[in-house]
Amino acid sequence: MRTHRAARRTSAALALLTGLVTLTACTAAPEVPEPPPTHPASTAGLTTADVDAWLDDTLPAALEEGRIAGATVAVVADGEIVTARGFGVADVATGEPVDADATLVRPGSVSKLVTATAVMQLVAQGDVDLDTDVERYTGLDLGHAQPVTLRHLLTHTAGYEERVAGLIGDAGTVTDLRASLVTDPPAQVYEPGTTPAYSNYGNALAGYVVEAVSGQPFEEYVAEHVLAPAGMTSSSFAQPLPDALAGRVAQGYAATADGEPAGFEVVGQPPAGALSAPATDMARFMLAHLGSPVTGEPVLPDDARALMQEPALDAGTLGALAAGPRMGLGWFDESRHGHRVVGHGGDTTAFHSHLQLWPDDDAGIFLSLTSTGADGAAYLLRDDLLAAFADRYFPADAPVTSTVDDATRAAHARALAGPYESTRGFRSTFLAVTGALQPVRAQVVDGDRVLFTPGPGALGAGLYEEVEPWVYQEVGGDRVLAVRTDDAGQVRLVGHDSAMSLVPLTPARQAVVPVLAAGTVVLVLALVAWPVGAVVRRVRGRRTGQEAGPGAPAVVPAAGTRGLRTARTLTRAAALAAVLALVGWGVAITTITSLADLPTGVLVGALALQWVAAAGVLAAAWRVVAEVRGRLGWARAAAATLVLVALGGVTWVAATSHLLTPDLTY
Repeated sequence: MRTHRAARRTSAALALLTGLVTLTACTAAPEVPEPPPTHPASTAGLTTADVDAWLDDTLPAALEEGRIAGATVAVVADGEIVTARGFGVADVATGEPVDADATLVRPGSVSKLVTATAVMQLVAQGDVDLDTDVERYTGLDLGHAQPVTLRHLLTHTAGYEERVAGLIGDAGTVTDLRASLVTDPPAQVYEPGTTPAYSNYGNALAGYVVEAVSGQPFEEYVAEHVLAPAGMTSSSFAQPLPDALAGRVAQGYAATADGEPAGFEVVGQPPAGALSAPATDMARFMLAHLGSPVTGEPVLPDDARALMQEPALDAGTLGALAAGPRMGLGWFDESRHGHRVVGHGGDTTAFHSHLQLWPDDDAGIFLSLTSTGADGAAYLLRDDLLAAFADRYFPADAPVTSTVDDATRAAHARALAGPYESTRGFRSTFLAVTGALQPVRAQVVDGDRVLFTPGPGALGAGLYEEVEPWVYQEVGGDRVLAVRTDDAGQVRLVGHDSAMSLVPLTPARQAVVPVLAAGTVVLVLALVAWPVGAVVRRVRGRRTGQEAGPGAPAVVPAAGTRGLRTARTLTRAAALAAVLALVGWGVAITTITSLADLPTGVLVGALALQWVAAAGVLAAAWRVVAEVRGRLGWARAAAATLVLVALGGVTWVAATSHLLTPDLTY
């Protein structure tokens, strides 16, 4: 009787904790963010003295507070470099200051603008066409389900899922552009031209078109045909850098300035992010794209340069997303305050950069921070600097007003509510689980506004209101979302930041987190309960034996319990394997997403343990049958059933998230 009561208590505790874990995500009330601050407008205008004063008032204190080693900024206007400044130190150990002209930074994906420029040179010369299948130029068979064109690649709509392996390596890593493209290429998971899904791979493939058509290695072509005519004499895509430049690169710090430097990061697919350049060279690049090359030699004909900055896709393929921000040919639409703005950001593990042009205002800004900083301070500082530049020199004329009636706004907000995952993600690999583990949640607030947590393309939450049918404006900000729906009014895609979009989580994907959390809690508690129960039974057995005295009859196992001990042992082994597998996957995912090296053995071990756990579902079912047939009490049968359901749930998550596939590429 006492044994049965203990089993009942264990079963009840397991059920309670399962329910608590499942409901946790639903109990938190939404926190509406404060509108972003508006920075004061300049009374002096965009002059060297005013920009320098603003930077001096802003950056030194921000770097110190965020524990960021250094920064460099360049501003251009009216065909001239207004200012180019360095702040902080290029090397914490030596104390060498950042020099805007001498210190090279690694601007990451800002490099893609140089790659796009090289592609557009070939387009302008008639060597390639924007709408021809790129396999015609590369000769590579990448297994595309549908043809991919340069227009698709430069607008991030080729349909590729994300790939991480080989993205960034340590100094000394040897790169091979062609090999990186043909070895485990990403799956094409969206119809080309229809779905913005940012892709390093796609830009690298565009760079390989340059290499294949020109007959020159990509790095050499860019140096001769883009960097030189732009006047970027201290810039290079070479990895490692030439001796004359190698000693001028700032140390980057993946965390804070008081940590260890990251060393020279080697980008595995150079066209997507391998540029090294000082701020003054990036200023010359901006001037070239504003039509005022410092060398007097145009990098592109005016019509090709203008074409790059215009939206490159229309409603014919994008549908309703065409009402929101659209990619140019390499340029993001980052318009602010009613002014046309095109730009591109870039991040390595240590450097955080951005470049923006204001083509109609003949101005531009480039900035780069050399550390991630405390609590990701670099990301916040970068956004704040760009916002302050816009507010200071190109303030908004008037707020945007809605053209949608109240009832429609409320109905659309309800339709938009729910969990989403990014199209820039994983679909066919074991990393597919990450989208379900970290969803973007949309909630209705104030009856007709939508709160996204986190905000699309942002670190914190973002509040949006509908200003045109299915077009949403950030409250107090400049971000714009466009929503694509089906004929029934169901949301199918939310476009944001030109090359990014969100898709609703399917019901099955929504179930991943509660099923995984509940199953893990049950299995962990079961693993703890089994040895505790064994000790309790042993203690009670000794007491019973002492009370019975010598000569007491031996306990005869109940009928139908043959094999029960084996079933229990196998079930426990499966439960332990499931928990250890989840730990292994957690270590693997954390390591991979931080762009650190991961030993293959970790993945192989996690996969093997996951298969042991999956096989254990049969043992758990056997145990339930044996408990029931043995008539050992409903509590034992209930506990065994709960463990069976937990193992089954964890195995379902593993199967649907590709955690049982032998393909360990990522």
